Amino acid sequence: MGSVNTDTVFAVAALPAPGETVLAAAQSTHPGGKGANQAVAAARAGARVQFVGAVGDDEAGLLLRRHLHDNGVGTEGLTTMPGPSGSAVITVDPSGENTIVVAPGANGAWALDSGQRNLIADCDVLLMQLEIPIPVATAAAELAHASGATVILNVSPPGGDVAELAGLIDVAVLNETESARFHHQVPHRVVTLGAHGARYRGSGGTRTVPSPVVQAVDSTGAGDVFAGVLATEWAGGIEHALQRACVAGALATLVAGAGDCAPSAEAISAALEAFTPGR
Repeated sequence: MGSVNTDTVFAVAALPAPGETVLAAAQSTHPGGKGANQAVAAARAGARVQFVGAVGDDEAGLLLRRHLHDNGVGTEGLTTMPGPSGSAVITVDPSGENTIVVAPGANGAWALDSGQRNLIADCDVLLMQLEIPIPVATAAAELAHASGATVILNVSPPGGDVAELAGLIDVAVLNETESARFHHQVPHRVVTLGAHGARYRGSGGTRTVPSPVVQAVDSTGAGDVFAGVLATEWAGGIEHALQRACVAGALATLVAGAGDCAPSAEAISAALEAFTPGR
């Protein structure tokens, strides 16, 4: 469950500093949104996925719905709201680093309906992010928690009062900056370390899993791919899930744009088999 956006990406020589104007070498438009990106990543990794979220009644909403459907993501829980769909503006430098500004659109103006509640109550794993209203995420976590599902929250973007929501989740997925600001105790905490892999701390002990070294083209969707694959593989064990998620996140940086960068289950398996830490 989460956001679905249209991403406008600008390739720049250097990310703009505050007050600075830079010229883009290229512009492109892609489907995105953290929720949709993670849903597509999970589906490509082999999960059976239903998406719960909202799009606007504009042309972008139709295209975003088709994008999910074409990637094997069920859209029974995708509602249409009056007004614009969500959108984002992303700048990417030659090293793959990026900045992102999001206009929530329909993502910020919906509440769970009965059909969406039924989908959530029937799931094995609920994966969410914070590009949707926190009360909606909290209500979904309560439903999933009560049904015995694993609740995974990608705590991004940070901000807002998530104390009640944090008490309902099993796994928190954060980057290093987000982890420094997230002080709630959860059973499992997974911190992504970019090119260095991921760190785990929780009831399963502590460990750090490395990532393959790649020549990144665009890191925009790597964290979303990591979260989607982690959710897909979580039932197979922590070490197994972390390894596949780290490899998938690295592969995602080899493709420009966030919405179509997720690798297939077969590509993840092949890369993991070939991967030697440090190479």
